[in-house]
Amino acid sequence: MGGPEFAFAIIALLLTMVVLSVPVVIALGLCSFFGLAYLTGSWGVPGSLLSNTAYEAIRDYVFAVIPLFVLMGELISRSGAADDLYAVINRSLRHLPGRLALATVGGNAVFGAVTGVSIASAAAFSRIAYPQMVRHGYDKSAALGSIAGSASLGMLLPPSVLMIVWGVISEQSIGRLFVAGILPGILLATMFFLFIVGYGLLRPAIFGGHGPASEFDDASEGTRRETLGAISVGCLILVVLGGIWLGAFTPTEAAGVGVLFAVALAVAKGVGLRGLGDAVLETGRVSAPLLFLLITAQMYSRLLALGGIIDIIQDLFLAVGDTPILILSMMIAIWFVLGMIIDSTSIILLTVPIFAPLSPTIGYDPIAFAIIGIVAIEAGLLTPPLGLCVYTVKGCVTDPDATLTRIFKGSIPYWIILLLLVALIALFPQIATWLPSRM
Repeated sequence: MGGPEFAFAIIALLLTMVVLSVPVVIALGLCSFFGLAYLTGSWGVPGSLLSNTAYEAIRDYVFAVIPLFVLMGELISRSGAADDLYAVINRSLRHLPGRLALATVGGNAVFGAVTGVSIASAAAFSRIAYPQMVRHGYDKSAALGSIAGSASLGMLLPPSVLMIVWGVISEQSIGRLFVAGILPGILLATMFFLFIVGYGLLRPAIFGGHGPASEFDDASEGTRRETLGAISVGCLILVVLGGIWLGAFTPTEAAGVGVLFAVALAVAKGVGLRGLGDAVLETGRVSAPLLFLLITAQMYSRLLALGGIIDIIQDLFLAVGDTPILILSMMIAIWFVLGMIIDSTSIILLTVPIFAPLSPTIGYDPIAFAIIGIVAIEAGLLTPPLGLCVYTVKGCVTDPDATLTRIFKGSIPYWIILLLLVALIALFPQIATWLPSRM
């Protein structure tokens, strides 16, 4: 056992490396390797653990779910489905105030349920929705904020990469986590909708006036094609999530079925062999770093267990706070602080091995705790100075008026709504646990 001094030294060293911009995968790997060498008194043990972890962990059947769902999202994205979704939802909401912002929320919700990556949704709708909003005279801060804010739905609605990583690290059922995210995701989208409608009624000028006609407003020959594309994406979501919920597929099998469906849709929408090949290459670029992170995270978990660090940190939490809400609030505060400097996946890898075992002790169902954590971490995507969704929108919009300050300002209401959802699930865990209990 390493003792408290060792535990604090490891945590301090790890956080120092992260703050100094050392890549998290390297920081985790170095701390884990040298920490294990110190505890065991041998260089051979951590080397052996590293090789075994790299081989045994990554060849696990469950890890195939990551590249498969990423590939499914890439294929759907390249097929033009995001444009189809936006067009169809935009037309269906034509009588509501702020309908382009509403269409962005709705499109992000559906598209996020396919890609599972908030950054992908933010990138897609920055190119699709922002030019339309500008043409209709929307306030640029409100337009940019709706894109960055609603992209957060991508990590809550299944299949979510964050849920997959959380499930792997905490050894929970990924299928149950997927199902648990459905009601909170719908609730979050509903709160975004209500905010935009209410804001549009109070400040109609924010959402433009009678601007020039949008290309999506025109009744054209493309309307039927767009409707079929949007319906196809809806069917894909129903097949994947319905199959998991009904027990017909494991998450990995559902991802495989989803990829086959996505390939058929992409080919039907005119994606050629080069486009399919590019989707596979992009999947590798996205998945490989995640898998390397998971290898080092497994090493980190073994270091925490062998050094007794988990027990030490948990005892510290229990000594500082005597109520579940206080302990949960401290965890959320840590997630917020980390969200200002590192990405969501890295936050999960750093904190979940320590926090997740503590959730039953403080009276929270592990599933509900996972959803609380994912929503809280997701708020970090809108939190300065990092705010990955904000930086993604900035990078995808060529308008010089789309400054980081303007995007962060427009994202504030959505950030507040995310915090409200955290509070609701903390007070009413059934929001997250009701559907999984029906499996």
